[in-house]
Amino acid sequence: MKILFIHQNFPGQFKFLAPALVKQGHQVVAMTMQKSEIKSWQGVSLVQYNAHRGSTPKVHPWVSDFETKTIRAEACFRAALEMKAKGFVPDVIVAHHGWGESLFLKEVWPKAKLGIYCEFYYHPHDADVGFDPEFPATDEGEVCRLRLKNLNNLLHFEVADAGISPTQWQASTFPETFRNKITVVHDGIDTQVVAPNPAVSLKLKKSQGEDLELTRDHEVVTFVNRNLEPYRGYHTFMRALPELLRRRPNARFLLVGDNDVSYGARPDPAKYGSSNWKDIFANEVRPLISDADWQRVHFLGHVPYQYFIPLLQLSTVHVYLTYPFVLSWSLLEAMSAGCAIVASNTQPLHEAISHNNTGKLVSFFDQEALANSVCELLEQPKERARLGANARAFAQQHYDLQTVCLPKQLAWVNGLNLTE
Repeated sequence: MKILFIHQNFPGQFKFLAPALVKQGHQVVAMTMQKSEIKSWQGVSLVQYNAHRGSTPKVHPWVSDFETKTIRAEACFRAALEMKAKGFVPDVIVAHHGWGESLFLKEVWPKAKLGIYCEFYYHPHDADVGFDPEFPATDEGEVCRLRLKNLNNLLHFEVADAGISPTQWQASTFPETFRNKITVVHDGIDTQVVAPNPAVSLKLKKSQGEDLELTRDHEVVTFVNRNLEPYRGYHTFMRALPELLRRRPNARFLLVGDNDVSYGARPDPAKYGSSNWKDIFANEVRPLISDADWQRVHFLGHVPYQYFIPLLQLSTVHVYLTYPFVLSWSLLEAMSAGCAIVASNTQPLHEAISHNNTGKLVSFFDQEALANSVCELLEQPKERARLGANARAFAQQHYDLQTVCLPKQLAWVNGLNLTE
């Protein structure tokens, strides 16, 4: 087959699937907005497309999201026309449609089968919006904006032949009318690469004094997000930190994440005194923490993957918190690494973490319960070993890339060409 991938940050969720299709003998092309001189990646031909206009100044805020998606969709559409003129006609298109790019591709290739990556369908209630009472909507019209934000999803339902979603809960957010077209298969974790390593060590560069080398003999609590923000429970973790530092005088706390915003709103500097969530909640708890204890808190920023896996392998207790939203890869990687996990008792977690089996679940908002659960696990090496072994076994059984996820993904793509 000729298979076309669409992802503005390719490979994204398709980093294993696209090369695997190349190995099966298919001709694989990917369209991306990433600027690069590279024309091929792991056998996948890369085609760049670029938006040639920006958003309209002062456009109605409820439609600004869809205008942005339309601009990207037009850019992808016009690049696709050029590809068609050069003779490229795909049998199958696999798109992460969340940014809108694939919206008009059936107008270019009407006979191609379109499969979309169903990451999330927005809801004004019972999901991420309105979950955290600390950050209520400032405008009653927020529910109206969210309805329009789903325009891109709804228009894709008309043209998509099938969908794929990484978790049952994420699939469940989509309307019943399309849900029966969605196959649930996770992107996959390479559990052979992400595995426990008792001999692991990691050196932390310190701005002053000697570098700090950590091993499994040290007491290490890890907290990982792409960005440190409320959607991923950063505020709850930070508010538990003074008690954790007080009760665990030898523990090191490693926080991975940038200072930007991946999800939700940016903080209002006029209200919070800062333009990033990291500083807001660090400043909130800092007066409760001594200078000596603060030296045991390490903000590591973005960590390259070759250092990220050793960090998980090093973890004594790993903390993962999230709103009812997209489940992070990092949780499943922590499970695969055999981490003892304390996680929020929110819906996306329930597929992976069962309480007292593959981890510990606590209320997202209960910083006292979080501190207690972490401290209890730090005192119980046998319990940590049990939970970590169970977590790894579960990850291998349900999320292993080579034996579970990739075969199902390949079957899904190959099946797209057979859909009526």
